[in-house]
Amino acid sequence: MEIFWFIAVGFMLTMYVILDGFDLGAGIIHLLAGKSDPDRRSILNAIGPVWDGNEVWLLAAGGTLYFAFPKVYASSFSGFYLPLMMVLWLLMLRAIGIEFRHHVQHPMWKSFWDVIFSLASILLAIFFGAALGNVVRGVPLDATGYFFEPLWTTFIPHDGMNAAGILDWFTVLMGIVAFVTLTAHGANFIAMKTEGELQQRARAIGAIAWWGVLLTSVLALLAVSSIRPAIWDNYFQASWGFIFLLTGLAAWVGGFYFRMKRHDTRAFLASSIFIAGMAASTAFGLFPNLLPASTDSALSLTIYNSAAPAYGLNVGLIWWIFGLLLAGGYFVYLFYSFRGKIKLPAEGEGY
Repeated sequence: MEIFWFIAVGFMLTMYVILDGFDLGAGIIHLLAGKSDPDRRSILNAIGPVWDGNEVWLLAAGGTLYFAFPKVYASSFSGFYLPLMMVLWLLMLRAIGIEFRHHVQHPMWKSFWDVIFSLASILLAIFFGAALGNVVRGVPLDATGYFFEPLWTTFIPHDGMNAAGILDWFTVLMGIVAFVTLTAHGANFIAMKTEGELQQRARAIGAIAWWGVLLTSVLALLAVSSIRPAIWDNYFQASWGFIFLLTGLAAWVGGFYFRMKRHDTRAFLASSIFIAGMAASTAFGLFPNLLPASTDSALSLTIYNSAAPAYGLNVGLIWWIFGLLLAGGYFVYLFYSFRGKIKLPAEGEGY
């Protein structure tokens, strides 16, 4: 059951990154691709029917972590208290930027909330990437299973004298990887949903960002090998795990090919598969660790020493399956209902 819940949490986090990732990517390119008010309204209307529903996957992953691995939930939410509060505010500001924009029909009002929406999306992408970097790098867990990290110290991971902060060169690099990846992912989605000059600008941004994805991913791979070489142990013990890395590589090549052919839907699917492949590769390398310790590996929180009792895991499975079927059915209906290109509503309607 512990392995199942490890996969379940990883699956829901991956779904969040894929689905809310294109929302964040749309926010990242909002000011760059949206040169006019109709363009920016088109971007917001492209994500408008789905953006708040996509965030359900983050709540579902947090809820599953809470009942399946309560010690990891408690430790991470206390140790990452400051960045989590920052993420919470960014999520709120991003939502406010979307919802408040159309309340007053004045250029300055709209421009202000456009900037808030885009800036919050950029910072969220970087913070989520830095959070993943902290998990891969490890955190200073003590014997009680808890830790505290300042926002930054020396920007050097494990310098031997000072405890690493949340931000260092490695976690910032991971934040840049997330930023570039979601930029390309969001550009693919906007190109898929729009037409005309906006679509062309989204394609151009996506093409540049896709090369950035390759460059930053290679740098991140080298950095991970240096910071946590033990992440390769599982791959050497079970070579079938390399299929996840190969899936990510094949998705990048596919995304490059489909963009050259201007197959926007397929390019978007390729970036989705790339994200899933990279997420699965990371999870496979970390297994069975959920929150690795940066000092003593024996202090790491794993699926075995942090799981809830067997009764709770078994009962939770019933409700989780029911909830997943309900959420899955809703999302299929939602995306099917709003398939195809968007049509910009009249001034004063929509976003």
